[in-house]
Amino acid sequence: MCGRFTITLDADELKESMELSSLPNDWRPRFNVAPTQLVVVVTDANIRQGEWMRWGLIPGWAKDMEIGSRLINARSETITEKPSFRSAFVQRRCILLADGFYEWQRSEDKKVPSIPYFFYRKGHKPFGIAGLWETWQNPAGEEIRSCTIITTAANELVRPVHDRMPVLLDKSNMWTWILPGAPEQHLALLKPYPDEAMESHIVSKTVNDPARDAPECLTPVNQTRS
Repeated sequence: MCGRFTITLDADELKESMELSSLPNDWRPRFNVAPTQLVVVVTDANIRQGEWMRWGLIPGWAKDMEIGSRLINARSETITEKPSFRSAFVQRRCILLADGFYEWQRSEDKKVPSIPYFFYRKGHKPFGIAGLWETWQNPAGEEIRSCTIITTAANELVRPVHDRMPVLLDKSNMWTWILPGAPEQHLALLKPYPDEAMESHIVSKTVNDPARDAPECLTPVNQTRS
């Protein structure tokens, strides 16, 4: 799964590097984005406008928003089948803006703390994460937009830490993901990002706390991968 990520560029850098038209006025760099928080999402490849959505998909048919905390990820292998995702895959694909993500290496000994890793593109270049979005109306009539991250099998770099990773998209293919097209065309994009184009390092357990959102979350820690 993917349960944390980063997007550390300031507004001007992000708009230029991702070729966006605009970002929310209250945009700020994020170093430890966690589920149920607001994330910046792009839904239109022509307008390319970033907007806030809640991370954790709330299907239109949901009775309450609590289901969102259980739908932070969608497996690429089953998005055309699962009721929570199949309609959004056809009609409501999106891109979440990111420049890295965290995963935890767990020990077979449950008494040994998990080790957090930070994964990113070489050169710390930003990327898009393939996602799906929905609009849900609460009992008061308020519309809430929410999204989920699509995951795929881990590449060779990520696999020793975790068997899944988010679907990373770069400028060569990320707009294709949200443009109209045949399902086969979109499904073909849902594959592991090349491991030779990525790097990683162990980080402090500071990142374990979702309330900690500061640059020190990314600080490398000298520790050997088991």
